[in-house]
Amino acid sequence: MDAGSKIVDSAFQPAGRDSQEVLAQAEQAVFRIAEHGRRGRQDYVALRDAMREAFTVLQARYENQSDVTGVPTGYTEFDLITAGLQPSDLLILAARPAMGKTSLALNIAEYATLKTRQACVVFSMEMSAPQLAFRLISSIGRINQQRLRTGQLEDEDWSRVNHAIRMLSEAKMFIDDTPALSPDVLRSKARRLKREHDLGLIVIDYLQLMQVPGNKENRATEISEISRSLKALAKELNVPVIALSQLNRGLETRTDKRPVMADLRESGAIEQDADLIVFIYRDDYYNQDSQDKGLAEIIIGKHRNGPTGTVKLRFFGEYTRFDNLAHDSVGRME
Repeated sequence: MDAGSKIVDSAFQPAGRDSQEVLAQAEQAVFRIAEHGRRGRQDYVALRDAMREAFTVLQARYENQSDVTGVPTGYTEFDLITAGLQPSDLLILAARPAMGKTSLALNIAEYATLKTRQACVVFSMEMSAPQLAFRLISSIGRINQQRLRTGQLEDEDWSRVNHAIRMLSEAKMFIDDTPALSPDVLRSKARRLKREHDLGLIVIDYLQLMQVPGNKENRATEISEISRSLKALAKELNVPVIALSQLNRGLETRTDKRPVMADLRESGAIEQDADLIVFIYRDDYYNQDSQDKGLAEIIIGKHRNGPTGTVKLRFFGEYTRFDNLAHDSVGRME
């Protein structure tokens, strides 16, 4: 009754909010009612109940006998450090332009949906759905994306294209390419997908392209609100959220251009809210004579519930794809 009254009041007194914002808040109220119905009416949980739930989870992990307890990324050393992407975690994936942020996020989503049958949504505010589809075809089919872009395919490419399309057609992956989403609207869309498809992973490309209606003066405050909302979304839906993020240009002036926490644009709130902060660094992008040609360092700069470290992956720019190295080329855990 109380929720219904609030929904009606907000509809007649929107207080400057547009119809999408009002609808998103109404949907949130309804979603909370459904969640409370499943968990009981209290917002609090007795410690004994939390302990019982924790023991059940621990027992399931013991019986599973796997190093990966969350959503696997397909990257062996990364999964060993993180145990996979954990429910309710916010992962910030940050890098300078052209390092491969979108490629890595798509590769993870691709693995999750094709190998483990997780439902996944990609909120792409920078690239269109067809552009992402071409990237996925290039990645899975190992087809040079320039040939896909120009249509100048070789005979053997067509079988690879058909194979990739067949695989992707079975994937439970959804793409929303609405530009400049607000936190409320994004959460509304994610709730609907969770309810209808049992969503297991959310990817957002990228955080700085989101907007908070009415907040145009202080960008740092706006980013702080967006960051908090994404962590709240991960917790509310109990799924991992990967949010891509830009880095400040300042690192370009340093001798060592490996990213650090201070390089995150509007970094304070992002650093605080994130459970995992992961950077991408490719030395051959900056140094033509690099000894690490074709290699990428995946730097885990923050890990709230585990170790940090660096994992090396092979990067195939022509396929927009990251792959594991040979087994003897292991990462570094700290």
